[in-house]
Amino acid sequence: MPESLLFEWNLENLSESMHLPEQDVVAYFKDGRRISFILERRIRDALEWKLAPSEGSGFDLIDQDGGNWEARSVSSGIYFCPSYMVGSGRSFQEDGFIEKLDRISGYVCSDIMRFPKVPVWLVPSDLVRELYWTGELGAGTRISSARFYSTVVPRLDPPTPVAD
Repeated sequence: MPESLLFEWNLENLSESMHLPEQDVVAYFKDGRRISFILERRIRDALEWKLAPSEGSGFDLIDQDGGNWEARSVSSGIYFCPSYMVGSGRSFQEDGFIEKLDRISGYVCSDIMRFPKVPVWLVPSDLVRELYWTGELGAGTRISSARFYSTVVPRLDPPTPVAD
């Protein structure tokens, strides 16, 4: 199984088929709420994985060995704690974060800000755990995009292009 992939979309074709200007297509697909549905399915098909049985499963994808993976978008930053710990009035809880790491094989991290060429990395839970205990993830497990590229990406293989 590759540690990383590169998905590429033909922006001109998307723009034409969606009847929208290219800049609107780019803006739409750089929004994690919108592209996540498509990315999860591209990842599923490229790796021959399965989707989680429901949105409330606590993970998004299942690998060939039955391992569970959480899909995350890299935009200005990325967080590794559970989603219920992110947002207004919510706080990081170390026990819940460690529980999450114990239940999943890792994170599928997609840099949506590079759309239409989206690199995707498979980041094992063990690496995230190591980064947390060495203090490289920072408070609440959120790191900037720049820190993701300087801390996480060098520990993984470069992306492999995926044919449409």
